[in-house]
Amino acid sequence: MKKLLFIMSLVMLSYSTVTAQANPASAKDISNLQFTNSQFYDSNGNFLKEKAKDAVMQLLAYHQYPVFEGMREKINVTDYGVGNFAKLGLSSITFVNNEKEHYMLMDIFILPGQMLGEHRHIAAAGNPAKMEGWLIKYGSSYIAGIGEDNTANFPQVVIPQEHWEGKTSSKHITEAKPGDFLNLLEKGSYHWQFGGKEGAILSEAANVHTPSGVKRPDPKMK
Repeated sequence: MKKLLFIMSLVMLSYSTVTAQANPASAKDISNLQFTNSQFYDSNGNFLKEKAKDAVMQLLAYHQYPVFEGMREKINVTDYGVGNFAKLGLSSITFVNNEKEHYMLMDIFILPGQMLGEHRHIAAAGNPAKMEGWLIKYGSSYIAGIGEDNTANFPQVVIPQEHWEGKTSSKHITEAKPGDFLNLLEKGSYHWQFGGKEGAILSEAANVHTPSGVKRPDPKMK
């Protein structure tokens, strides 16, 4: 009987391990990805970039993203100057941006329910307009660009009021999951993204990024 119980225990342990590997999200505690906007600002409303990086590091740990030495210091974070990083912000690492040969690679980190603000890219500073695409690696991202308005199909995507009073100009949304690659349908077109319930980690490939070539429909956003 003891031998039988031992064998049954091994079988159950093996089953649990295989199940967890097949569905790793089931073993994760999504409460680790719950953030409040107040944690990103001091009593005077100043944006606390290190707190924002803390949240990004939590997102990376949740998805078991490979963190390399010195990575935290390389993360760039912004709240676009509007004061609602939990719902409207951008976190990224640029690995290369070669303006001579015109190629770049960036990883983008989007918190759950966070919007990466709408923008487009034009030719500037001697560089061509940026043409880009995104490979989703972890989580899910709702990527919006030109096309028929289908926002009614995505009630979970809520544009924060801090973004152009809750508006966007591009309204065709595609839900992208790990392994999906989406790109701009037209160079110079407006686009934006929104993090799913587990946020999103994605790699961006593009010809080149020129800060002065970034244009936003919302004049308040930096």
